[in-house]
Amino acid sequence: MPMLLIQGFYDIKGSQPDGDTVHFTAADPTQWSLVGGGLGRAVEHSAVGRAKLRLDAVDTLETHYGPSRVHQPLQFAHAARDELLRWLGFTDVQRRPDETVTATTPETVPGFVLTRGADVHGRCIALAGRGTAPGTSGLEIDVDEAVLRTTVNHHLLTQGLAYPTFYRTLFTSLRVELATVSKQARDEGRGLWPSDATLSGAKITGLASLTDDVVIVPKLFRRLVDYLRLGMPMSCSPAFLAGVGDRYSVLSTGERCVGLHRVVELTNGQTIRMTHPPEDLLFEDA
Repeated sequence: MPMLLIQGFYDIKGSQPDGDTVHFTAADPTQWSLVGGGLGRAVEHSAVGRAKLRLDAVDTLETHYGPSRVHQPLQFAHAARDELLRWLGFTDVQRRPDETVTATTPETVPGFVLTRGADVHGRCIALAGRGTAPGTSGLEIDVDEAVLRTTVNHHLLTQGLAYPTFYRTLFTSLRVELATVSKQARDEGRGLWPSDATLSGAKITGLASLTDDVVIVPKLFRRLVDYLRLGMPMSCSPAFLAGVGDRYSVLSTGERCVGLHRVVELTNGQTIRMTHPPEDLLFEDA
C-alpha cells in the first residue's frame, strides 16, 4: 500500500485552518511535483513549498463554507479544528475575529504527510502525521494500519470529531480501519455523535437550521446550503441533489449511484435524513 512521504512542518500563521484543512510546508518544495507520479492533479504551493492539505477520509463540520462563509454548529466545528492543531503540537493559537491565525506557539511544528494525489482545488489529499517521519522524504513507503494510527486522520475519527468520508483512492484496509474506529466512537457517544441527526432526521426550516441547530454530515450540509441559496422550498431539494450528480457506491449493497437523492429521505417536506451511514458510501472523486 505505497504512499508518497513528504517531510516538512506545519505553519498556520496567516491561514484559517479548520478541522480537516491545514497548511504544510515541504522541506524540499520540489517533492510536491512527485505527488501522483506527476500524472495527476498538481499540488498548488508557494515557492518555499507551502501548500494546503485536505485530510483524507475525514470531513469535519464547516467553519466557513462558500462565498457567504456559512458555518455548521460551531461547538463541534471549532472542537475539531482545535483538536487538530493541539494534536499537531500547537500549544497556543491567536486569531482575528475572522478566524485568521495571527500568532502561534510554537511558530512551526515538524511533521510529514502521506499522499497519493491532490483534489480539484490543488490541495494535497493526505494522511497527516507529526514529529519524525516513518521513512525517507520523497520516497514511497508502505502504509498499513499501524502507520495509519499515527495520523491525525485516525485520531479525529477516534475522538468522534469528524465524519468518515471515503473515496476510491483510499486503500480498502485503511478504509476498514477508519470505519471501525468511527463506528466505535458513534456507539460510545464520543464527540459530535450524540448530537448527530444524519440518520435520525433533521428538520430544516431555513438556513439557520443548518448553521445553528442541526449536526449532519458536511457533504449533505454543503449541498443543502447551495440549494437553499436558490430560495426554493425544501420539498424540491431531492431534485437538486439529483442534479448535482455526486457519484458513489453503497458498500453494503454494491449499488453504484449518481446523486445523493438516492440515499436521502425527505418527509413532511422539511425533515431530511440519510438512509445509509457515512462509512457505507464510497465516493468516486475528491
